[in-house]
Amino acid sequence: MGALTALGWGLFGGSALLVGAAIGWFARPSPRIVAAVMAFGSGVLISAIAFDLMDDAAAKGGIAASATGFMVGAMAFTLGALYLARRDAGGRKRSSASAAAPATAAMAIALGSVFDGIPESMVIGLSLLDGEGVSLPVVIAIFLSNVPEGMSSSAGMKASGLSRRFVFGLWSGIAILCGIGAVAGFHLFAGAPPHYVAIAQGVAAGAMLAMIADTMIPEAFDTAHDFAGLITAAGFVCAFMLSHAFG
Repeated sequence: MGALTALGWGLFGGSALLVGAAIGWFARPSPRIVAAVMAFGSGVLISAIAFDLMDDAAAKGGIAASATGFMVGAMAFTLGALYLARRDAGGRKRSSASAAAPATAAMAIALGSVFDGIPESMVIGLSLLDGEGVSLPVVIAIFLSNVPEGMSSSAGMKASGLSRRFVFGLWSGIAILCGIGAVAGFHLFAGAPPHYVAIAQGVAAGAMLAMIADTMIPEAFDTAHDFAGLITAAGFVCAFMLSHAFG
């Protein structure tokens, strides 16, 4: 039952990529709206990392295990992001046309989406291990961060002449991988010693925070400017309230 729940929530988080792909293919939302979504999602995700992931990891396995995992995750994401940036996927969460023009860049962005989705989907599975249900702030933040990612790549693929069937088939496959990743996170650590779970949560949290600083906040600030901080703060406090309401 837990595996099916993890699969369902993982697919839900991954489905945001399809939502973004549809928006990028059929419409062009205002850059300010996209920036606001990024800023709000950043605030939600930062709150979820602090109160739903790291706090829980420290309670389960101690400060040393969770902090070590956190730094390992941050370093691993940074190295992976540098590799992807050299293959034109540095702007994979950017919705601007300049970030999504050539087909090679668009495909690299899709590859980057798989890379970003690994820690995100694993977190969904890990949050179900205690039997208390999924972390709503984490799921909401993942959904909000994935929409512009699908948007940017699908817009570039359309401009390069790729077919709609291919583009939506690709994003459907990535969404399914997100579901599988959530199931893997649940199965791999079910029954594992608490400090192993704490390390895994720390790794995912570190990778996600590095992703926010590397991709989401720069996108939000580029367009929203002075309002980016306020919108991010609003996302943080909303997730904080959700965490305590459903915690």
